[in-house]
Amino acid sequence: MDDVQASAPVKQRMPFAAQVQGILIAVMLIGLVMIAQRQSLTLYRIGLPLLIVAAFLQIAFGNIPPRSGFRRSLVLLIVTWAIVAVIFFISVQLAPDLIEASR
Repeated sequence: MDDVQASAPVKQRMPFAAQVQGILIAVMLIGLVMIAQRQSLTLYRIGLPLLIVAAFLQIAFGNIPPRSGFRRSLVLLIVTWAIVAVIFFISVQLAPDLIEASR
């Protein structure tokens, strides 16, 4: 008889981007619970910004491939935020001209 040892399955870690997406979803749920409760205004004041920040980060991480590692996720996050900043800046610059043109 052969004495074959069954090798234990190798436990692989989830990629960084997938971990962050899971964490952000949990944080958003916690933020929702914090703003939905009616007992504490302090929890509401903590929960609302928590939910907003987590939602904005989830928008960015939702567009990052889940298999991305730390470095690639960070680069793509910075690129996403740079694109958002440029669009925001252009919008602020164009708003007065568009308002004037509509009069």
